[in-house]
Parts: sequence; structure tokens; C-alpha cells
Amino acid sequence: QVQLVESGGGLVQPGGSLRLSCAASGFTFSSYAMTWYRQVPGKERELVAIITSVGSTVYADSVKGRFTISRDNAKNTVYLQMNSLKPEDTAVYYCKAARGRGFMDYWGKGTLVNVSS
Repeated sequence: QVQLVESGGGLVQPGGSLRLSCAASGFTFSSYAMTWYRQVPGKERELVAIITSVGSTVYADSVKGRFTISRDNAKNTVYLQMNSLKPEDTAVYYCKAARGRGFMDYWGKGTLVNVSS
């Protein structure tokens, strides 16, 4: 069965750092682009960062220069390193695996990041 499990969330002070992980299983991880999204209750889900199957990356303007997405295909895991965290980064963070049109996307259940003093 396909599974995406996020971890690494928690409470952190403004200016602090956190590294999220998303462990994948049940599909050919190396063939998929991996994306981190985040969502606050009452707001639309927001794209945070993408890493393609060949390692190219895209970031939302709001996190550019502070967050880094990476992947380890040998471990079937995608990471999101978050530095200089701000209260507005508080959200549930989700990872998604996608191959494109005509293929099923897979989603994790999310991990909560709370940036607060």
C-alpha cells in the first residue's frame, strides 16, 4: 500500500529551525516529484516547495532563502529544512507525490508546525 508519513513538526520559537521529513513507501519514489504544502484552518492550501525527480527545486516567495527542500532516493524520503522561522509559518505541513497528468497523486496526513514564543 502507498504511504507518506510526515514527521518533525512541533513547537519552535520565532527565529528557530526545524527539519521535516516525509517517508514514502509503496511506489517508485525516484520517479515522482515531491511537494511540500502547508495549510492554516480557514485558508487555502499553499504550495511551499517542489523537488522534481531529477532534483530541480521551486520555492514559494514567502519561504525563499529560509527553507530548503531535498530528497534522498535511497531512503525514499523528502525533507524540508526550515530556518529563521516566523509565526506566519505556523501551519500543518503536508507532503505530496506526483507523476503528472494521468497518474494518481499521493498525500500524507500532515505534521503540525507551531512557531510561537
